[in-house]
Amino acid sequence: MADVIYRPKRIRWVAAPIAAGVAIFFTVLSFGLHGQAGFENAGQVGSGSFQRGDQAAMIGLGILIGLGILTFCRPRVIADEAGVHVRNVIGGYDLPWDVVRAVRFDRNSAWAHLELANDDQVPIHALQAVDKDYAVDGVRTLRALHSASGTA
Repeated sequence: MADVIYRPKRIRWVAAPIAAGVAIFFTVLSFGLHGQAGFENAGQVGSGSFQRGDQAAMIGLGILIGLGILTFCRPRVIADEAGVHVRNVIGGYDLPWDVVRAVRFDRNSAWAHLELANDDQVPIHALQAVDKDYAVDGVRTLRALHSASGTA
């Protein structure tokens, strides 16, 4: 059997437009930064002016925040007969099937988990409850691969 790959579906429909919207918002906001800016601090009145560098910094900040939002599209699980590779938002795991006791997707859980032989649990952010049938199909496939490995 070939490798199976699962990635979250709904989060992509949400994160991509929000990331683009944030980048566009900060870009538009940067064009409003021009001229003088007055301020009063501890009774002293002063002024400053916005430069091109301030505008570039705002655009850069919008792009960085957008990229941060896109990290929620990062989760992925790849599995075959030998084992499973889980990549979450932060971190990842490369596990052979013999250390996996079960593939779980509890009723009130936000995502699936791998239950390990040492009683640890590894979350699988790629199989999220909001993806409904897609996530259930992924869990069933992982369970079938786990059973086929002979270590279930």
